[in-house]
Amino acid sequence: MGKVTWKAGTFEYPIPAVMVSLGTMEESNIITVAWTGIICTNPAKVYISIRPERYSYNIIKNTGEFVINLTTRKLAYATDWCGVRSGAKFDKFKEMKLTKEKANFVKCPMIKESPVSIECRVCKIEKLGSHHMFIADVLAINADERYINEKGAFDISKCDLIAYANGGYYPLDKKIGKFGFSVEKKKNKRKSSKRNMDKRKQ
Repeated sequence: MGKVTWKAGTFEYPIPAVMVSLGTMEESNIITVAWTGIICTNPAKVYISIRPERYSYNIIKNTGEFVINLTTRKLAYATDWCGVRSGAKFDKFKEMKLTKEKANFVKCPMIKESPVSIECRVCKIEKLGSHHMFIADVLAINADERYINEKGAFDISKCDLIAYANGGYYPLDKKIGKFGFSVEKKKNKRKSSKRNMDKRKQ
């Protein structure tokens, strides 16, 4: 069987489902965004795309700041709720019982319950059509110390992150490989076994 061709549209899945916090510690909001990603490594730049008619659009446009908060299985309900309810009518932090946490470089709050919060400052707005893209510099990455191992490395596999695909939220399953594993030299099992036997003899 072959592929069925559909008209052009958005079907590049899975993608992140993040909660973007904005505003100030006193007057804040959360918008759920799936159109987000990495643009550049050095300097570190990311983007979020939002419809101009959304309540959060003008807040980010005026302040030039936002925080990207990664989401987990436990945060799935809040992630969806913050995406379908308007900040003009609801205090989303209060309604979803989320905790505001002071950021280091921006005035917007971070979401304490998120395992990773990324502080961002807008450097450019691209008006693309239905959505406008906020391109931003990454100012800081704040990681929950519960997921940092004894070597100081962040173990993202323990966060229970979720992704968005074609209208649904999905938990990320176990890791099946790492970057470069396809060209990694395989260890010689026979030599490794012999070394272990020699160690036992000693």
